[in-house]
Amino acid sequence: MIQAFTPTAAVVFVLAGVGLYYYFRQEKARLAEEREKERGLKSYGRPNIGGPFSLITHDGKAFTSENILGKWSMIYFGFTNCPDICPAELDKMTAVLDDMQKQHGDIFLPVFISVDPARDTPSQMSEYLKDFHPSFIGLAGGYAETKAVCKAYRVYFSTPPNADPKGDYLVDHSIFIYLMDPSGKFVDAFGQNVGQEEVEFKINEAIANWQKETGKKV
Repeated sequence: MIQAFTPTAAVVFVLAGVGLYYYFRQEKARLAEEREKERGLKSYGRPNIGGPFSLITHDGKAFTSENILGKWSMIYFGFTNCPDICPAELDKMTAVLDDMQKQHGDIFLPVFISVDPARDTPSQMSEYLKDFHPSFIGLAGGYAETKAVCKAYRVYFSTPPNADPKGDYLVDHSIFIYLMDPSGKFVDAFGQNVGQEEVEFKINEAIANWQKETGKKV
């Protein structure tokens, strides 16, 4: 027996449609904003990205911005409870590092900086990073330290300062892999839409240009 399309069902249908419309419009706007941020990072020469910071490694040691000097750093901001995007980006970084190390040797430093200071303890970071490249350095700190390093790298994150460590919440954050040269200067930013091959091409290009400009090899 076919049920009639009642007024109540009609209202529910319309409300669901309106909800989906606003969801997809918001998602489209968010993606457009991310693309605009990525263009902004590259539009006017070399942006002033990076700067002094002080955090703690996944094995409990002090780590500052001085520790990234001397190698080509690939820095990603995320959190260990991220369900999909962070693991995918760290997998991409792992694949890139495997290829790049075969070509250039041990001249890279992959860094994962947590934007979830309430939950990402050193032990949590250590366990999480076991699934990725063994040379990864995990960094975390208190809210003030996290906010400072995110500001230096122009990273947006939504974690509130009073977040409950036992809370079940997600963190909205910028999705970029930052490439820094051996002197700690910003070189490039790779968004989520930049694939492994393109990342490797751009890193090789950056290394060649840096060596030509400085006359140095790392």
